[in-house]
Amino acid sequence: QVQLVESGGSLVKAGDSLRLSCVASERSFRALGWFRQAPGKEREFVAVWNWGNNRPYYGDSMEGRFTLSRDRAKNTVWLQMNSLKPEDSAIYYCAAGDPILTTIRRGASYKYWGQGTQVTVSS
Repeated sequence: QVQLVESGGSLVKAGDSLRLSCVASERSFRALGWFRQAPGKEREFVAVWNWGNNRPYYGDSMEGRFTLSRDRAKNTVWLQMNSLKPEDSAIYYCAAGDPILTTIRRGASYKYWGQGTQVTVSS
């Protein structure tokens, strides 16, 4: 079974930058990326790298502040988050799976999930 290990979550100030990492234990999926969930809110798509067509996909609310990078050989993606806002505070979960393009932003399309890493942005 695929295991995902996230790291990089921290307490930061508004306007700061943060980089999250997700390392997968094996290369048996096409897509690897991030969702987030804040208390009392629904899970939200953040970004994912799709090796099926070798391109990233971003959530609509990211507004160009977040950038995804990847290394297929290392089964790793990095999420660079800039200009962080308090509303970015959430647990960020790494997810892996084989979504079709029309469902790539749906959490149900991903089979494997990490334990999450906490990001807290103070005002």
